[in-house]
Amino acid sequence: MTSAEGSTRLAGVDPAVPSIARVYDYALGGTDWYESDRQVYQHLKRAVPHQDDVGAANRRWLERVVRYVTRSAGIDQILDLGSGLPTQKNTHEIAQELDAAVAVVYVDNDPACVVRGREVLEANERTHFLDSDLTRPADLFDSLAVNRYLDLSRPMLLMQCGTLHHVDDDQDPAGIMRRYIDRLAPGSYVMISHFFDPADENEHLHVLARRAERALHDGGLGTGRWRTRAEIQAFFDGLEMVPPGLVELHEWWPGGPALRTPWPDERLILGGVGRKT
Repeated sequence: MTSAEGSTRLAGVDPAVPSIARVYDYALGGTDWYESDRQVYQHLKRAVPHQDDVGAANRRWLERVVRYVTRSAGIDQILDLGSGLPTQKNTHEIAQELDAAVAVVYVDNDPACVVRGREVLEANERTHFLDSDLTRPADLFDSLAVNRYLDLSRPMLLMQCGTLHHVDDDQDPAGIMRRYIDRLAPGSYVMISHFFDPADENEHLHVLARRAERALHDGGLGTGRWRTRAEIQAFFDGLEMVPPGLVELHEWWPGGPALRTPWPDERLILGGVGRKT
């Protein structure tokens, strides 16, 4: 029995309905998931069998970016949107390795994330977990809680790691990002990772991306978009891209030489960091 199965009453969730956050938790080797979440992920892996490596690569990329922004760029406050369930090497643990004064605010509105996040992620007076919807930037930025913990007049890091590909087109994810960017102070950074459809860049990977998207929907999660490079780049409008720009995750300032050739699945996610000047 997973810990999620033992905490149904506490979390107030329906174990028969899969959750994005719990599916990711299962993928990363966590314990806060139900059988419905495992089934969704296993269905996805029949289309993209190396999805475990995709999740691991996304976490490694997150670590590299957070270290860069806090250590090299001097950012001391972070807004982690759609943060999901606690996992290994959470954002505040990375950011506070060298500077315990870095403030980290996690945001999610999944009921299980709220319960577990407040249990685990509010580890010290500089970390907080908010129950809020990342698709409503004005509500979030105008909330008393965000303004209590973050100084919106100063630069921050805004994180959208593996989140926007779960925002459907009819919700206007590019418009959501424009509203966030408009509210950020100059000198702020935005990091985004997103499922990638190479379209006419690579026919083989394009077919694989379409197969993965169908699998995620058919598996019961009902959300997940593999978008083109141009569609993902539009989320950074108004920002100056930090070199090397929007690239496959292993290409963004890797920690050393590649030990193997990336699996095709690993090439179906891009990451980038932009700075507001």
